[in-house]
Amino acid sequence: MRVLLVGGGGREHALAWSISRSPELTELIAAPGNPGIGRLARLAPVGAEDVGGLTDLAAGEGVDLVVAGPEAPLAAGLADQLAERNIPCFGPRADAALLEASKEFAKDFMGRHGIPTARHTVVRDAEAARRALRSGDYGEQPVIKASGLAAGKGVFLPGDPDAAERDAVGLLEGGLGDAGKAVVIEERLSGPELSVFAISDGTRVVACGTAQDYKRRFEDDEGPNTGGMGSLSPGLGDSEATMNRVRREIVEPTIAGLRAEGREYRGVLYAGLMLTADGPKVLEFNVRFGDPEAQTLMPRLDCDLLPLFFGAAAGRLPEGAVRFRSERAVTVILASDGYPGAYRKGVPIQGLPDAVETGDAFVFHAGTRAGPEGVEAAGGRVIAVTGLGADWEGARSAAYRCADSITWEKKAFRRDIANIAIQ
Repeated sequence: MRVLLVGGGGREHALAWSISRSPELTELIAAPGNPGIGRLARLAPVGAEDVGGLTDLAAGEGVDLVVAGPEAPLAAGLADQLAERNIPCFGPRADAALLEASKEFAKDFMGRHGIPTARHTVVRDAEAARRALRSGDYGEQPVIKASGLAAGKGVFLPGDPDAAERDAVGLLEGGLGDAGKAVVIEERLSGPELSVFAISDGTRVVACGTAQDYKRRFEDDEGPNTGGMGSLSPGLGDSEATMNRVRREIVEPTIAGLRAEGREYRGVLYAGLMLTADGPKVLEFNVRFGDPEAQTLMPRLDCDLLPLFFGAAAGRLPEGAVRFRSERAVTVILASDGYPGAYRKGVPIQGLPDAVETGDAFVFHAGTRAGPEGVEAAGGRVIAVTGLGADWEGARSAAYRCADSITWEKKAFRRDIANIAIQ
């Protein structure tokens, strides 16, 4: 099977590594990829958001399957354009990708189909935001969200009503561009978070693991939200009773609701949940694997994902479950100092292994590029290091040992990833 993988970050490196291990694979092409992915796949110089170029590439290369890593090309209609050329895509069509591309749509969809989520309202101007915040309906510390795609940086957790107003008005006045044209104001839920993944062919659904991520930039969950500074898997709330309830109340109704509305969903569904005292509630939906959750999930896999990806894309998901190893996994993100704000690019990296697997750790490239002195840091999140262990302490120790061995000027990372799991 010839596969085109779309994307060039840490999530895509983890997916490339997993796909490359499949006995059904004949060739893996990645667009645009990165230096790490380049050791596993043939790279093509087509951007991840160039939907027309990606479609032409897939058709010209005669690929059997396209696997979409990031959300932006799906929201822009990649799966739709591939369908016109009869090329299966692991990733939903644009009208279903609205689950992530528009938080306003997602909230309305959950309301239509009885899927539990936080009480909310949507505003489009500063005065409407002020009225909503002053109503008291969403508490003293509401959550402020940009409705559109914001690369993981569109959620704000203000500490008081004045900060909430500043965050909401800042978004509406263009703080995150078009992503903040509409703003969701919602009550703040309490409880542990859990990321749940499921693969669907539009009708059938199979569970595909759980994880828990760390969004805040600094230790003790302080600082601005980021695309993710680390993760662990399985998620700490992953009990049989909880997962059965999530399946019945959230995952299956979501896929059934999309099907009822004529929105074809073939790919992975990521439900970000809060496990409240009243049961699991949806914080957000994503239409792709998480980043860095994928880097945490893939090393734990004990099965071949490629037939599942192809079956889902073709509308014929095979029978059987996704199997995982019993080990725990902990991922630590090595970032550029300054992220998620301004940061320096082009800094040479030392200590990078040639292969993904290095003892009991796995190294995935995220924001890297080839430079005159070797691989350079070229993004905010640069490397994802995953440790695997029989228990949380072993997995965490493996991750940090490897993280400490990779260096560059102004490297930054959190030292408290998975602390909660071993306390």
